[in-house]
Amino acid sequence: MSRSETPATQFLRRSGVAFGEHRYDYVEHGGTGESARQLGVDEHAVVKTLVMQDQDARPLIVLMHGDRRVSTKRLARETGRTSIEPCEPRTAQRHSGYFVGGTSPFGLRKTMPVFVEASVLELPCIYINGGRRGYLVSIEPRVLVDTLGASAVHCALED
Repeated sequence: MSRSETPATQFLRRSGVAFGEHRYDYVEHGGTGESARQLGVDEHAVVKTLVMQDQDARPLIVLMHGDRRVSTKRLARETGRTSIEPCEPRTAQRHSGYFVGGTSPFGLRKTMPVFVEASVLELPCIYINGGRRGYLVSIEPRVLVDTLGASAVHCALED
């Protein structure tokens, strides 16, 4: 695997997805605000990949705007689960195969259901982790549905 290849980019290439590559200086706990600032893009278009689990400890992926938070209650209700909570970092890494801060929804270690905030799919372009800290890929949001079978949900917390 070359320096720019990750399981995520390998997955995208195998799937025939066109994507742009964007590197930035990773800052511990900088989150999407830091990557958006360095890349000069709107944080709303930077999509975070969150590994969560339901009441039975079954993992799932949630894709959310960088400038929004997930309502786990709303997400549980929309997906027919009793409860949903974020995974501990080590558990998230075990499920996804990625380090926290470098988690991509593409090329996951385990197959998991993927849920995406519906308004993400309305954007013309999104920036999402490419499988390494300090590395985002830009794609059309429909790729999330076409390649991952992502289900649209309304789970953003209202500000």
